[in-house]
Amino acid sequence: MALLGTLVNGLCIIIGTMIGLIFSNIPERIKNTALQGIGLVVALIGIQMAIQADNIILILLSLLFGSIIGAGIHLEDKLNVIGHKLEKKVSKKGNGNLTEGFVTASLIFVIGAMAIVGALDGGLRGDHEVLFTKSFLDGFMAMVLTTTLGYGVIFSVIPVILYQGSIALLAVQINKWLPQHVLDGFINEVTAIGGLLILAIGLNILNITKIKIGDFLPAIFVFIIFYFSYGFIAL
Repeated sequence: MALLGTLVNGLCIIIGTMIGLIFSNIPERIKNTALQGIGLVVALIGIQMAIQADNIILILLSLLFGSIIGAGIHLEDKLNVIGHKLEKKVSKKGNGNLTEGFVTASLIFVIGAMAIVGALDGGLRGDHEVLFTKSFLDGFMAMVLTTTLGYGVIFSVIPVILYQGSIALLAVQINKWLPQHVLDGFINEVTAIGGLLILAIGLNILNITKIKIGDFLPAIFVFIIFYFSYGFIAL
């Protein structure tokens, strides 16, 4: 079943959020310290992913054009609007900022090597080991994020399932038309872009920067176009 790993991932995020809600009434000082710890770890993960880059120029162009598109359509603001609408429907006093929890958790859980590689493994080989590992990590992260950012973290299940599920379903057929060496190179470079965005998330959590990360999300899709266009030209 191609979607097994993705569904388990979503379930672990829900469980982690529920556990986090139980421990949400802890002192603000402890929450802030815990959030700083998360920021440091997230930044480290981002750096580890980003240093895998081989084609810096292609990544630079992708980020440049992707950010222009994102800023042009106010993507970050639109993501926040979605969060605010959810907040109005289900918000409860004292449960934290739904928008911040939703956006931050979604970006952390969706952008990364394990999400891509795990979904591809599930679709290509029916191997869900990577996503099962990611599920436990995301569940723990969801628990910690919920204690600091509130119950909005639980809504990150939606983009996680849609994103990883789409990749897994596409991967069922992808090996019929894409050579393995091309696929490996693509995963390596798109992971580097994801790492830069993850690093930006960590810096924002630490209040070092105020980067509108959502505006950079189109860079991933721009990179896909650039990467395969470059590959065809090089042939």
